Amino acid sequence: MTVTTTPTIEGKHILEYKGIVFGEIVSGVDFIKDFAAGITNFFGGRSGSYEGELIEARENAIKEMVERASRLGANAVVGVDVDYEVLGQGGNMLMVTASGTAVTVD
Repeated sequence: MTVTTTPTIEGKHILEYKGIVFGEIVSGVDFIKDFAAGITNFFGGRSGSYEGELIEARENAIKEMVERASRLGANAVVGVDVDYEVLGQGGNMLMVTASGTAVTVD
């Protein structure tokens, strides 16, 4: 399935709009990742544990969005947007939402 942030797909014609689709993932950040990130913050550099969590959450949100589009009979999702939010007491939850328009293209 083609997934793009653009409103169209070059060389393709949108035949039917199936509707807006979403994929949402809420992921908790555990003590070990917090501890490792704190050490990285103290000494400088990138936090591999948080980056890995973010990448996995984003990939899962997009996968869920694609699955929902497929159930509608779409073969592409256009206008995709990915949003990130921190939730929970102490900001220990990460929410990633992917949204787009499910379409059929030729």
